[in-house]
Amino acid sequence: MVAPAVWFESLQQRERRFLTAGAVAAAIVLLLALISLDRSVARAQAHLTHRAQDLAWMRSVAPQLEAAGPAAASRPASQRSLIVVVDAAAREVGLATSLSSSEPSGNNGLQVRLEKAPFDTLVGWLSRLSEQNGIQVQSATIESAGAPGVVNAGLVLQASH
Repeated sequence: MVAPAVWFESLQQRERRFLTAGAVAAAIVLLLALISLDRSVARAQAHLTHRAQDLAWMRSVAPQLEAAGPAAASRPASQRSLIVVVDAAAREVGLATSLSSSEPSGNNGLQVRLEKAPFDTLVGWLSRLSEQNGIQVQSATIESAGAPGVVNAGLVLQASH
């Protein structure tokens, strides 16, 4: 078996330069890949640390939230912004991804647009807004979004005084 150094010296000058340039290029690519990997690991560790801190905080406030009871989380709509109440209720029932826009409309009103929302979930959400927060539907435009049971809706919601 021929030693690598002997084999390398037996090559022509042009072949040696070509192999040397290839080795340098491969080393640079490998170094860049390792640097990128190191940065990704550092970002992941920082993200994990942040999530762990969030979890620790949530665990520390959980007893206070439990002691406050459900009434603290469901203040009447008159004490919270209409858009906050509507958005929170949409998130709770799984309509957050369907909620495409919310804009103030008149006095204590909110114009809401939902895209590709499950009809049954939409009706339950509106009922919940009415029963728990006193928010009424002033007008509604509901049309099929193509798939059965899925709709696009334009709503004007009004908070009762």
